[in-house]
Amino acid sequence: MLRRIAPLMLVLLAACGIDGDPIPPPVEAGPNPGVTVTGDAQMGIVKPFGGG
Repeated sequence: MLRRIAPLMLVLLAACGIDGDPIPPPVEAGPNPGVTVTGDAQMGIVKPFGGG
């Protein structure tokens, strides 16, 4: 079975990069690139104490 799959894998691997070098997307005007995280987060277990 591997002998049947090997040529297909070779063809797929040979097709990588067939269209040439990668071209980066155009630079758009806007805020500086990066990651901004805002807000708050809480994690834990809530256990009520007392009656009720």
